Amino acid sequence: MLDFTTSPAIVRAVVEGERLSLGHLVNPAFATELARIDPLPHQRLAVYHHLLPQTRLRFLLADDAGAGKTIMAGLYIREMLSRRLIRRVLIVPPAGLVGNWQRELQTLFNLDFAIVGGGDARDANPFAGPDGDRVIVSLDTLRGPAVFGRLREAATEPYDLVIFDEAHKLAADRGSDYRVRRTDRYRLAEALAGIPGLDAAWTLPWRSHHFLLLTATPHMGKDYPWFALWRLLDPGVFTTPKALAAYPFAQRSRYFLRRVKEEMLTVEGRPLYPLRVADTLGYALRQGEISEQTLYDRTTAYLETYYNRARLLNRSAAKLAMSVLQRRLASSTWALLRSLERRLAKLDELIAEVRQGRLSMAQLDLLQRDLSAEDDPFEAHTADEEKGGDGREDNEDAEDRLLEGVIAQSLADLETERARVAELLDLARRVYVTGDESKFVRLRDVLRDDRYADEKFLIFTEHRDTLEFLVERLDGLGYAGQTAQIHGGMDYRERERHVAEFRKPLAEGGARFLICTDAAGEGINLQFCWLMFNYDVPWNPARLEQRMGRIHRYGQQHDPVYIFNLVATTTREGRVLKTLLDKLEKIRGELGSSKVYDVIGRLFQEVSLKTYLDRALTENPDTVAAELGGRLTREQVEALAERERTLYGVGGEVARELPAVQAALQQETYACLLPGYVRQYLEQSAPLLGLRLAGDLDGFFTLRPGLGTVAHPVLAALDAYPPEQHHRLTVRRPVGKDEALWVHPGEPLFEQWRAQVHQTFGAMALRGARFTDPRADRPYVLHVARLTVLRAADPSGWAELARTEWLECRLVALRRFADGETDRVPVETLLLLQPAQGLPANAQPLALQAGVELEATRAQLRAEDGQRLAETWQAQRRARLVESERFIQQGFAFQEAELMRIHVQLRDKARAGNPSAELELAKIRQQEKGLTRRRDRALAVLRREPELIVPGEVEFIAHALVTPPEGETAQRQFAADVERIAMELVKVTEEAEGALVEFVHTPPLARAAGLSDFPGFDVLSHRPDGSRRHIEVKGRASLGAVEMTANEYGKACTLGDAYWLYAVFQCETARPQLHRIQNPAVALTASPQSNVQFSAAQIAHHTQLSEPPSP
Repeated sequence: MLDFTTSPAIVRAVVEGERLSLGHLVNPAFATELARIDPLPHQRLAVYHHLLPQTRLRFLLADDAGAGKTIMAGLYIREMLSRRLIRRVLIVPPAGLVGNWQRELQTLFNLDFAIVGGGDARDANPFAGPDGDRVIVSLDTLRGPAVFGRLREAATEPYDLVIFDEAHKLAADRGSDYRVRRTDRYRLAEALAGIPGLDAAWTLPWRSHHFLLLTATPHMGKDYPWFALWRLLDPGVFTTPKALAAYPFAQRSRYFLRRVKEEMLTVEGRPLYPLRVADTLGYALRQGEISEQTLYDRTTAYLETYYNRARLLNRSAAKLAMSVLQRRLASSTWALLRSLERRLAKLDELIAEVRQGRLSMAQLDLLQRDLSAEDDPFEAHTADEEKGGDGREDNEDAEDRLLEGVIAQSLADLETERARVAELLDLARRVYVTGDESKFVRLRDVLRDDRYADEKFLIFTEHRDTLEFLVERLDGLGYAGQTAQIHGGMDYRERERHVAEFRKPLAEGGARFLICTDAAGEGINLQFCWLMFNYDVPWNPARLEQRMGRIHRYGQQHDPVYIFNLVATTTREGRVLKTLLDKLEKIRGELGSSKVYDVIGRLFQEVSLKTYLDRALTENPDTVAAELGGRLTREQVEALAERERTLYGVGGEVARELPAVQAALQQETYACLLPGYVRQYLEQSAPLLGLRLAGDLDGFFTLRPGLGTVAHPVLAALDAYPPEQHHRLTVRRPVGKDEALWVHPGEPLFEQWRAQVHQTFGAMALRGARFTDPRADRPYVLHVARLTVLRAADPSGWAELARTEWLECRLVALRRFADGETDRVPVETLLLLQPAQGLPANAQPLALQAGVELEATRAQLRAEDGQRLAETWQAQRRARLVESERFIQQGFAFQEAELMRIHVQLRDKARAGNPSAELELAKIRQQEKGLTRRRDRALAVLRREPELIVPGEVEFIAHALVTPPEGETAQRQFAADVERIAMELVKVTEEAEGALVEFVHTPPLARAAGLSDFPGFDVLSHRPDGSRRHIEVKGRASLGAVEMTANEYGKACTLGDAYWLYAVFQCETARPQLHRIQNPAVALTASPQSNVQFSAAQIAHHTQLSEPPSP
């Protein structure tokens, strides 16, 4: 029933809650208002120029490490949630990054995600229901049959967005036999991307609508895995590597974006990343009979002997066992000692089994062959690929297996080696108990350097035994309680606790040292620390690059950052490593940038650094070092950069687009809704809900029940937060580590509040309320409605079009006059109106007419506004149709040619009697047979989709009957000549102070200045010092109260000190008086109800009185 008897405050509260929840309609970058950080230019460009414009996201975001890809993903998620385009989100990172994702999304974007582990899927489906709407699950957990099986259950709704982090781990490759070998990780990605034709075990009954891949290393030196990532994005276009190569670079930005560190800039245009300085700290081993040097010499002799014999006997496991001991010898005496203990135990076990007849030498030989399949985890994997588990790291499990590798061909051989290992173990123990390790002394000297007093240090080692040694020795130096540690044996919760201790400032009892192994260090962001030690220099250069990325990343404030590498310069391995590190630093100096440190891993893709270090064990280390130095040159780095430009494009987007980003940021200042409009919404709707806001709304406040209120859903929602936050609610973004409860759209407490307003008053708002409009000259009815555009489900049954998809949601406001004339106005028009009571006689016919014509108005909005939006979407799809068809046909043509080529080659092999070729040929024939059908279907789906785009139903939010103001007072208050006098006085005053003045008090003038129709102020004054004043002008004929509309007051709260109220009294006299008040929302006390009033006395008390300049 439309009778316009509802309180105007109720109508305004319901509409304003809806407007705030769809804040992107006011500020297109609304998510930046809701984040606890200010995104950088490259992050804004990624989200707002590349990701958001795509209605079906299929994208590979491949920025350099440390660019903040988690932040970009969080910004995208928050923006898509605000636009109501997604509800369910699944994030799939490596296991080591699960906790980091959860923490950053919660801390920076107030987004709660549940972490799903393998155990969570045993008794229930963790992906079903509302609790499964936002989930983080590790890559290797999700690919397991039990957990993946839960995705296939009917209770699991499709996920709207799936994100894979470290996407280069989704590996697929093709051998010379043309067989494509897909890892289970890749099959998982195929399933979630909806790739057709999968094995039954990997088929899902749904596919994600949006699919985002994140990686800093999209091309790992092989072309097919690079293509395989693109295939996940659009398998109909990227059918073969040749199809990818033929796809134009100009079009690739729809799918791919990569920016390197050198091109990333701050908003002011400064380089984003600080300089990296690597310093190699050499040390000499202690000399003497019982010394490090003696232990090194005897251990190296043992390793050299057994390594050479293992090589001759082709015992790769035994070679790897020697490599393990060589690496731990370089790490610490304690690490070597522990490995020698384990080696001795393995030898004892083998000797006992041979003596007791349980193991023959022939069986031992078979055992060694089985062990030959083992990989060196330090070489085969990067740090974040080490899974850990059961309190151990992958490399520790591998060491246990590799230490069984022997070269013995008889029991006597085993016993001989046992005696030698026992002798080395005894020497290692005697060296260790001396407590004098030269490597640690070198570290200690730096820690005690006055230049680094009270600074935090990040210390990396490859081995947990060395980590434990370092903790013990640092405690012995008086640093007990100041060390935190993380290793791969910890679960993510324990790691997070230690990292939190390191993040805590020293003055608050935080740890000064964080000691990490590689398996734990990947994914932690430690920008607050600028000093890093490589206690062990890793033999896998990619790990060195990853370590640096912990502190050399977005957010690092110190320039430069320092990386100290500890190297024993007199050892064989040390000479090779020192050559490497010195050469890297030399190239850095020649290039004038630290780019070389970002490409170390890729420089060594074709040649293994470990190979050089292994050779140093048996060859002249100086010769090996010289050869390594010759392979690592400035020209190599530049050639690699050129190759990546060929792969990824030229780059330079950030610098090109920076002026546009800066301009957009300036315009967003005027479009912001936080904090002012949120504060005003809470103030005005709290009494309606029976709540009181107690405290300082510009600082911190709390909620109190109003009189007669006992239990309240909003107060109950507050119980989900820590008790210390209950009295620290705020509408302003918290600064630093402030743990206040920030109330804003999308935040659970705000959404509970908004839902309660809608649930309690939504029906009443549809009955309508009465307002007056000072600018109106005749009555009208204002209808506020929500419009949607949908891509309807296709009854044809194609899986690609089986679900209805929401493309857009809009709020519209339509004015209807008594003569049937209609026009569209901004929704914030409601904030310009004044509440009124009663129904004037001249408006009663219009009120009755509005009720009769309500359904006609709904139909008009759907037929005109909704259809116009739908046609815009259809036009966008059809504009790309010809091009999209061409790329699909091209992709299938490439696939047809490739299948034909493989067919011929396999046919020849099959005729030659190759049985495996016959099996592969049958598969190729099957693919060829279905090729035309798949192409025709892809084209049909593409052509059909625009036809399914339709306007959704129109939902009314509220109605208002609006009349012009009545009476002599209103006419005098808003007399045009008074306002004109006031505006001219303000203009003359500002110009006399050197300002450039723009009038923006009417919609055409506001639009000409790049603002919305009703910006919330009348004058934009560009001051000589570069600042801007946003001036609301109020003119009065004599003296009188000044009233600000809800829109003006909300803008005043938002802009703070940049907002000024200029009140001009005595406009009817020859000497008008100008009173200037900065930040009136704070300086003046106002009633929170509807529009706000300030008395002339208040204004006089707070004013900066200004006489008009002399003519």
